[in-house]
Formats: sequence, C-alpha cells, structure tokens
Amino acid sequence: MLTILGFTMIATFLVLIMMKKMSPIAALVLIPALFCVFVGKGAHLGDYVIEGVGTLAPTAAMLMFAIVYFGVMIDVGLFDPVVRGILKFCKADPMRIVVGTALLAAIVSLDGDGSTTFMITVSAMYPLYKRLKMSLVVMTGVAATANGVMNTLPWGGPTARAATALKLDAGDIFVPMIPALAVGLVAVIALSYVLGLRERKRLGVLSLADVLETETETETRTETRTETETEKEQQGAGTETVLVGAGAGAGTAGGSGDGKVRFAKTTGGSGTGTGTNAPAESGGEPDVDGVDDVDGVDDVDDVRLQGLDPNRATLRPKLYWFNALLTAVLLTAMIMELLPIPVLFLLAAALALTVNFPNIPDQRERLAAHADNVLNVSGMVFAAAVFTGVLQGTGMVDSMAKWLVDGIPDGMGPHMAIVTGALSLPLTYFMSNDGFYFGVLPVLAEAGAAHGVSPLEIARASLVGQPLHMSSPLVPAVYVLVGMARVDFGDHTKFVVKWAALTSLVVLGSGILFGII
Repeated sequence: MLTILGFTMIATFLVLIMMKKMSPIAALVLIPALFCVFVGKGAHLGDYVIEGVGTLAPTAAMLMFAIVYFGVMIDVGLFDPVVRGILKFCKADPMRIVVGTALLAAIVSLDGDGSTTFMITVSAMYPLYKRLKMSLVVMTGVAATANGVMNTLPWGGPTARAATALKLDAGDIFVPMIPALAVGLVAVIALSYVLGLRERKRLGVLSLADVLETETETETRTETRTETETEKEQQGAGTETVLVGAGAGAGTAGGSGDGKVRFAKTTGGSGTGTGTNAPAESGGEPDVDGVDDVDGVDDVDDVRLQGLDPNRATLRPKLYWFNALLTAVLLTAMIMELLPIPVLFLLAAALALTVNFPNIPDQRERLAAHADNVLNVSGMVFAAAVFTGVLQGTGMVDSMAKWLVDGIPDGMGPHMAIVTGALSLPLTYFMSNDGFYFGVLPVLAEAGAAHGVSPLEIARASLVGQPLHMSSPLVPAVYVLVGMARVDFGDHTKFVVKWAALTSLVVLGSGILFGII
C-alpha cells in the first residue's frame, strides 16, 4: 500500500506542476500533506515536516547567502569580462551560445557544488539568451545535464556517499569511470550543438560587428533624445535593442521572412520597431522562447538585461582583483572543506558587502535587489523539506525501494551492476542521494556480492543516474537554476528529463562497453 501511495504521490506532484495546475511551492507542501493523511499518519505530519526542515536548513542557509554573494559579484562587475568573452566567442550565434553554456557549466562544476555552478552559469548566460530571445529552457536543460555529469567528482557528493556506504575508496570508484563520464560529457556537448542548431534555425545569426554597431547607434540616439521622445518610445516599441529578430517563417519589420536576421531600427513612437515584446503583426514574437516568465516580467523590465552596462552605478573596477581573489579563495575553501559551505558563504557575503558597499544604505539596497531570488529559492527548499519529510517519515521511500529491489529476477544476479545503473535513473530522481546511497545501494551491493559482482562495480554503476538526478524536484540546486533563469519548473522538467535520461544511458552504455561496469 505504501509503495502505491508513494508512486502515486510523486506522479501527482509531477503531473500537476507540468500541467501548471499548481505552483511548485504549493504542490510540494499540499500534496505530501494530503497523502500523509491518506497513509493514516496525519497526526505525525508536524514531526515529519520539522525533521525535513532540520535536514535542509543548512542547504537553505547556504543558498541564501550564496545568492547574495554572487549577486553582489555580478553587481560589481566580476563576471562582466566573462560575458564579454563569451559574446566574442559566440558572435551572437545561438549554436555557439548553447555550446558555450554546456562548456561553462562543466568548467564551473569543478567546484563540486551545483548551486554555485548554476548561479555563475545563469548570471553569465542569461543576458545573452534574453537579448537574443533564445529559449531559456534550453539554457537550464543544458546546464543541469552538464552539471549532472560533473557532479560525479569525488568531492561532488555521490561518489563520496557511495564510498562511505560501501566502505570503499572514492578514487577506486571514480578514476576507472573517467572514460565513461568523458563520453557522457561529449554527449552533452553534442546535445548542446544540436539544440543550438535548432535555435539558430529558429532565430538566425548576427555578426558581432552588427551587434556592436547597433548598440553604439542605440546609445547615441538615447543620449540625444528629449524626455518626451523617450516617453513615447516606451509606450511604442520599447527601449531595449533587439539583437536577434524573428527567425524562419516570420519576418522582422521590413523583412522578408526568409530566415535571415535583420535589425529594425526603433524610432520614438513610430511603432515600427521590433521591441522585445512587439506584437506579431509588426514582426516580433512575444514569447519566442516558448516559456512563460514565472513572474510575468517583460524583457524590458528585467534588470539583469543591464548586466553588461559599462556605466552602472554598482561597478567597482578598483576592487576587481580583490573580488576575484575572494571568489577564488571561497571556491578553494569549499573544495578543501575548510569550513561548512553555509559558513563559508555567510562570511564571504558579509565581507563582499562590507568592502564593496561600505555605506549601510548601499548594503540595504543590494540586499533588497536580491531579496526576490533569495525568497523564491529558500521558499522552494523549505517546501521540498515537507515533501522529503513525508516520503521518509511515512516509510514510502523504503517501501518503494524494497519493491524495486525485490522485483529483480534471480537470473539478473550476475548482471547486478547493470541493474544498479538502470535503477539509479528512477531512484535518484525520486529519492534524495542520501536515501539512495545509504538506503538502497548497500542492498544492491549485497545482492550482487551473492552472485560474485564486485562492490566496486556496483558503486560505479550507481553514478550513472546523476545527470537526471540534478533536475529532480528533491534537489535544492535546481530551484536556484529555474529561479534565476525565470523558467517554470514544469517547463524545465518536461524539456530536460528525456535528454538527461539519454545522457545517463550513454554513460551506462559506455561503462559497459569499456568493461568498467
């Protein structure tokens, strides 16, 4: 009974958020509360929730101060050179931008923390996607899948858990898996290339010279406009320069609809320009990314589109190297585990605010500027605590795991490593890493040992589900990703699950082919 209710609760949650019938926060709280009553343990709901909140409280604290820290670093211009470098490499080509997203996410993932990876990746890439009107779910999907492959690093979490649960050396688990993981990373890059080509076909491509020329012209026009003209423009075509017009099948203003990208110069009040929210009849596409902004914020109003503004008041060019050194020290301390990660981010955020904004009113202004992200992400984490608390407290997780393990045919015993790899996809998606590695993996290893399968093979196979795991509703970092990118969690889930599962299967197949699993 618990098994059926457990799977039903998870399915109900996923269906409701993907159909956008409930918000993720409401679904994470109300659905498990309802099923807790169905199980007959409604009287213990408070205990389950408090236990879940206590478990995730350090994660919520880490995310809160990490968002503040990286938000301040964005404000002061630490990542501006990165964004400008990516723009020069990408040359306003959607294909290069998507591939650049995968590479950036993979490189930053070397720090072993998914939240940090997503904050840096979204901060750097979001302005490009938004200004080029690219699909934001492509960005979140590629970043999550790339991070999932890299999350298998010994200091990333899953490998350490597997080593601890089976009393093995983390190096013995990870090092032989490098070839299979490398193939998985290549698969992510290939996926990003294909998705990028699809975006290029939809949007077209501009040369960097065109982008810079148009931005220069826009700045010149802005400086010479009167206040009246500016007000008219805001009522007409909008104030933001459109870097990429409509793609194949839709022409820009004055365009032929041949799929080639052209600029439509905006003129105050004329209504002929192609603004970011221009109506379709004037050549614009109101929602070309196919995803509704979760808070209804238009491109024009999104302050992060000013991320490359070289004249914003929050820039601190004289403190650039201090901020770079502080960030490098922070990431090094995280990898070396000198202090708990929440403590490191708390100290770093306080120091960054004090040094970059010594005046109290300026500090309050920066905190207020990032309060929206902090509230959204921390709210998601505490709501997820209700979900995980009920799953674990009622025994649903244990019942589901036991049902899956008991369902393995005896003839599959000699192939328990492959079975473990296949089971790691659904189990790490529907369970926390702690639940899978400390609760299920020892059972699978014991069953494999009875048929002569080495615990090392079982441990290595258990890592292949991580690309899918990183988009699980039980992973706090994914809420950082979708929150900062302003992507609906249901849209992200519908898009990423198939690609992440395919990447996991590529890793599993490579491990079998190379004789690792």
